[in-house]
Amino acid sequence: MRIGILTGGGDVPGLNACIKAVTLRAEEEGHDVIGIRRGWAGLLECDPDDPESVAANTMDLNAAVVRTIDRTGGTILHTSRTNPANVRPSEEPPFLRAGREGDEARDHTPHVLRVIEALKLDALVPIGGDDTLSFALRLHDEGVPVVAIPKTMDNDVHGTDYCIGFSTAITRTVIFIHQLRTSAGSHERIAVVEVFGRYSGETSLVSAYLAGVDRAIISEVPFDVEKLAQLLMEDKRANPSR
Repeated sequence: MRIGILTGGGDVPGLNACIKAVTLRAEEEGHDVIGIRRGWAGLLECDPDDPESVAANTMDLNAAVVRTIDRTGGTILHTSRTNPANVRPSEEPPFLRAGREGDEARDHTPHVLRVIEALKLDALVPIGGDDTLSFALRLHDEGVPVVAIPKTMDNDVHGTDYCIGFSTAITRTVIFIHQLRTSAGSHERIAVVEVFGRYSGETSLVSAYLAGVDRAIISEVPFDVEKLAQLLMEDKRANPSR
């Protein structure tokens, strides 16, 4: 079996370790692993009729190649936010842009399926968040075997409890909040910390709990800014260090 693996979206600690783990296990089971460079962009920009294009967008992975990659952050496969089902003209490779008319985005899923077949990939292992895995679902619907690995600091991938990158986001947020305490206290100010989360407030909720903040708001729960301000001022007056 030939397994393709790729990383998409933002980079987080743990990606190289994940690539290494998949590669080693697959090799133990007698499978070949092909790394796809720059996420879904690697499949979009790959011209299966051009050997140089195939070489530029893929790389063979084995135990020797991945032996030390977990010692560094980021991803050796690089990443992008390309979605082959919604490609703007500026993102299209020249061989797909030929004969294009208009500026509307186009769906190049058929091309990606052709590349997967040309590379003789039996299954894909995409590592990413909602954006990356949404196209993985599209390929699943098209009949491509997919094993998705959730990766996002928000921890907001449906159907999973824990995503690669979440613990780092929490740890660094808690450290940052603790470091702000001295400045906020010295100047008798209220510090407002906003963390990334978009539609999910779990990063905010867990960081607030671990850092022992006075008040926390999360995206899933509506709030009254006037009431929040009143509570914060009451907190400040009740705190001996103000």
